[in-house]
Amino acid sequence: MTVVERREVALVDLLDRLLAGGVVITGDLTLRIADVDLVRIDLNALISSVNAQVPSPWGD
Repeated sequence: MTVVERREVALVDLLDRLLAGGVVITGDLTLRIADVDLVRIDLNALISSVNAQVPSPWGD
């Protein structure tokens, strides 16, 4: 086993790295019975941190 294989990353550190760069989540969910679409859900989300360099879009 190499050093890279044994490296452990805490969940908090992983979330910090993801939010620093931003994360885009997309997905589609369709509930279908007998080839009839009953429910369709589309998910589009952008998750990012907000700081002085990247201000909040909602103001103060």
